[in-house]
Amino acid sequence: PTQRDPCNTAGSLCPSAASLCTNSSLLNPGSFQICNFSSLSIFPPSAVHVDSPPTIPTLTTSYAHGTSSKSLLFSTVGGSLQASAERFPDREAVVFLQEGVRKTFSQLQQDVEQAAAGLLALGLKRGDRLGMWGPNTYEWVLFQFASAKAGIILVSVNPAYQVQELEFALRKVGCNAIVCPTQFKTQKYCDMLRQICPEMDTASPGSVKSARLPDLHTVIVTDSRQPGMYHLEDVMQAGSSQHIQQLEELQKKLSFDDPINIQFTSGTTGNPKGATLSHHNIVNNAYLIGMRLGYDWRVSSQVRVCLPVPLYHCFGSVGGGIVMATHGITLVSPSTGYDGRANLAAIESERCTFVYGTPTMYIDMLGQPDLAKFDLSSVEGGIMAGSPCPPEIVKKVISTMGIKELVIAYGTTENSPVTFCGFPTDNLERKSETVGCITSHLEVKVVDPGSGQLMPLGISGELMIRGYCVMLEYWGDVAKTDECITKDRWYKTGDIASLDKYGFCRIEGRIKDMIIRGGENIYPAEIEQFLHTHPKVQEAQVIGIKDERMGEEVCACLKLKAGQDCSAEDIKAYCKGKIAHFKIPRYVTFVEGYPLTVSGKIQKNKLREQTEKFLGL
Repeated sequence: PTQRDPCNTAGSLCPSAASLCTNSSLLNPGSFQICNFSSLSIFPPSAVHVDSPPTIPTLTTSYAHGTSSKSLLFSTVGGSLQASAERFPDREAVVFLQEGVRKTFSQLQQDVEQAAAGLLALGLKRGDRLGMWGPNTYEWVLFQFASAKAGIILVSVNPAYQVQELEFALRKVGCNAIVCPTQFKTQKYCDMLRQICPEMDTASPGSVKSARLPDLHTVIVTDSRQPGMYHLEDVMQAGSSQHIQQLEELQKKLSFDDPINIQFTSGTTGNPKGATLSHHNIVNNAYLIGMRLGYDWRVSSQVRVCLPVPLYHCFGSVGGGIVMATHGITLVSPSTGYDGRANLAAIESERCTFVYGTPTMYIDMLGQPDLAKFDLSSVEGGIMAGSPCPPEIVKKVISTMGIKELVIAYGTTENSPVTFCGFPTDNLERKSETVGCITSHLEVKVVDPGSGQLMPLGISGELMIRGYCVMLEYWGDVAKTDECITKDRWYKTGDIASLDKYGFCRIEGRIKDMIIRGGENIYPAEIEQFLHTHPKVQEAQVIGIKDERMGEEVCACLKLKAGQDCSAEDIKAYCKGKIAHFKIPRYVTFVEGYPLTVSGKIQKNKLREQTEKFLGL
């Protein structure tokens, strides 16, 4: 529309074109005409314009660039929250129903500044690592933003971790401080920390010197007073006017490219890896998720998101916490630990307009016997993500729960996390059969996993992503980083997928041998390594077995040492308290051998087929 040359196509002045034109003096129908905007070939064949659902088939090969009229943000995490607090001071930011906590944006911002100043007063500094270990509580969100404000890197620690897993994670990234409750359900957090750091019992708070965790010096407990540990109140009261001033000065020095969050993920090699994300990674991912869902044009004072997904996951921390900061929406946490019925009660009582969840969570909500009694009329849309979304479940959520604007989102922790997402107005086929369209400012290609050659359109291959969302690195692990990020900054997802001519993506399988159980990523090699420590086990192979509710369940196929006898119950008892509950095999089978390739490699696909047949699944 801004070209001075006459248009060759007959037509009248198009309002869409006029609104995009940057020079109104050019729009003179007397000197030239502008054709119907939708018929203009304004994007190259590789581009998909993603401000609204694509209506023109623009792709000619398996490469797409998500173009947008919206720029990327240059804000930090702390700056995003501050901007929303200034715009919407009296709007509710977070509601934690089980704790009875309600905070407006101005109240949250005040708490965050106080906590951030407190962290500086305790001696933590920019670039230090602070572990957040526990379930969904107000304190999780508080420290998510307080650490960012102070330039401290938040380490998201899985609340189900046992001692061995916790020690590995904290050592890996050199955690300087950790925040946790005393306990939650059967997880006794302080007791587990004492097992690793018995020195805490005789140390002064902030002066822990641990042989096994040499970087750790500070432990903060959110709900009780413990020897050698600070209480949350101590942190909130520690910051003086000097520390507030220090905090203000620090804001001028923070860069949006600084690392600010480490999320643990893993691969088939077993041990967790620390995906290191910057402010730029997660602020823009959150901003663009919100744009895709229409949070920018909806009456944002009425966007209230029911958030049952765990905050230690990217889905909860970015899709929830950071989206709240960038778009000024309200987050409603139904319960500290997951509870399907509490979600429905929260939607009804808080008049939630959106709901997030993994397929398993939606299956639980659909399965509530009194589902029909809950008033879900306030719900407009939602996100289903975290594991493969069965088409029949997507359709049932839309029809039974009335969530008409449900979208599927796909991504990886290493991509901050969302790379593909549907549009609220997509038709049922796209909603149920695809993971949506590439999001703004990202490139995607589908390649032959062996040769790296670009695949023809519609043919499956390995999905690769490039753009602002790709993590900085795996913390302290150059080799693993180089394995998944190419020299030209393409991230190798390890997923098999295909693109259609509009840019919509179908995920067809995984190269990486990963089990996704109810949204939890489980890595067979990690469990196999543990099972090999059992005195009666000669060989262990762990596979994912299909499950209607969880998507997949863990199955251990064990070969026992000669002359040994063992039961499934013995194996499960051996695992209890040593590995996280979701990693403990639901099924245990005992085998004489495994299906092998000619070269002697175990064929896990065949093993899975045989086992499912044996179990009658």
